[in-house]
Amino acid sequence: MCAGLLRPLFLQITIYMSYEERLHWLRLWSLEERSNRQDFIVVFKMCNGLSRFKLNVLFTLDDNRGTRGHSWKLAIFRCTRDCCKYFFSNRVINRWNQLDQRAVGASIINAFKGWLNKIREQGWASSWTSLPSLGLPGGFSGW
Repeated sequence: MCAGLLRPLFLQITIYMSYEERLHWLRLWSLEERSNRQDFIVVFKMCNGLSRFKLNVLFTLDDNRGTRGHSWKLAIFRCTRDCCKYFFSNRVINRWNQLDQRAVGASIINAFKGWLNKIREQGWASSWTSLPSLGLPGGFSGW
């Protein structure tokens, strides 16, 4: 019996696609997108007291409460060494501060996850990852 007949149809179709095309076709998140999403969820839990880690241990809330941003805006810690540039507390700040108030102000974790999904679907967060644009309709560019 031919091995190609045993393989599911979607595997036969996706074998000739690039990684980004397969992710889009299968409606999956890339590794970087999943990592970013998990970072957001951890920070959301810290802001709402749902984590054993306190927000003030890793982050400082931004005192400059201007008209831009949301109520949980984090202050950017300046770091000149490579060893601390990639710590969780430095890695997540810029992306977290770009979130919308409706997402950050969600009352429960599932509502926050829903907002993250909506942000991804509408392509608002295209600058958060380094994936190349797929040139797909609707402005979707990875995340």
